[in-house]
Amino acid sequence: MKECTVRECTIIKDKLTDLKEYKVADKFKDLKNEQKIEMLKRMFHIRYFEMEVEQFILKGQIYGTCHLYIGEEANAVGAMNAIRKNDWIVSHHRGHGHCIAKEADLNLMMAELIGKGNGYCKGKGGSMHIADMNTYNLGANGIVGGGMGVAAGAALTNKLQKNDGVVIGFIGDASTNTGVFHESLNLAAVWNLPLIFYCENNQYGMSTPIIKSTKIKRISDRKAAYGVTGVTIDGNNIVDVYNTVYHFAQLCREGKGPVLIEALTYRQRGHSKHDSQVYRTKDEVEQWKEYDPIVRYREYLIESGVLSEEEAKKVEDKAIEDIKAAAAFAEASPYPELSELETDVYAE
Repeated sequence: MKECTVRECTIIKDKLTDLKEYKVADKFKDLKNEQKIEMLKRMFHIRYFEMEVEQFILKGQIYGTCHLYIGEEANAVGAMNAIRKNDWIVSHHRGHGHCIAKEADLNLMMAELIGKGNGYCKGKGGSMHIADMNTYNLGANGIVGGGMGVAAGAALTNKLQKNDGVVIGFIGDASTNTGVFHESLNLAAVWNLPLIFYCENNQYGMSTPIIKSTKIKRISDRKAAYGVTGVTIDGNNIVDVYNTVYHFAQLCREGKGPVLIEALTYRQRGHSKHDSQVYRTKDEVEQWKEYDPIVRYREYLIESGVLSEEEAKKVEDKAIEDIKAAAAFAEASPYPELSELETDVYAE
């Protein structure tokens, strides 16, 4: 197989950390071709799941707000494949991608989003509160940065139980300006917790660009205040994501955590379903689309000889088929009975 790298994203090149400084090895090349192809399929699952959800929104079948993950798929898939299946994650309000990458049931996810009784949370959680203990997903959170305390608690549990498990706490760029982020990072540092703070910097906190709410060049530079390792990577490059998370997950297992990873990425849709996006230009969006993580990874696999154009198309078509089936399952599923209204309010 010839040497090949994912097409460089020149938009963010000057902000990246030189990973050679941390001696991050290329573990991605050691993966079997089947695993690499499965990662592409998972990225397609996320993309088409979100596009189907978008249609449910337009038809008025999803109540409340909803935040789509389109454009950020490399982060969820790359990170989840770099850890063990029994490593816990904590998500944020743009969390559908994390859930799918952690091998959630697409049928139950779609059913949950449109409020059906057989969804993951019996239709009561909706878009921002899906959790699945079977896949070690402690759930999404509607509060900005709200999951970080949960992630620190889970990592502390791992340390006390001495089970060498790792926790990934996914956060957005805006959450790094909240108190719970700093408190959790400080405690995690003091206690050397096996916790990866994974910041998906998609450039905006709602309509506020990160450059107007944070003065430092890199969010990862906040490592200095807490004595932890911090790096900034290309979050639209799944190979970089995989290698970086794999490297630091191993260090966390050795008691050398926590770590702050800032992944530069971009959401191709608005903040939520009611976002008119007047704060950014169409040219900006199109420029970022040139570095679409799925397009880049697909090209990489083809150029590397992992699969052909025809095979890549089959992977995509199968993913579309899976999502259409999940949508059909959700629409055919029953709504919760009225008698369920007051159940699940208190713990047993």
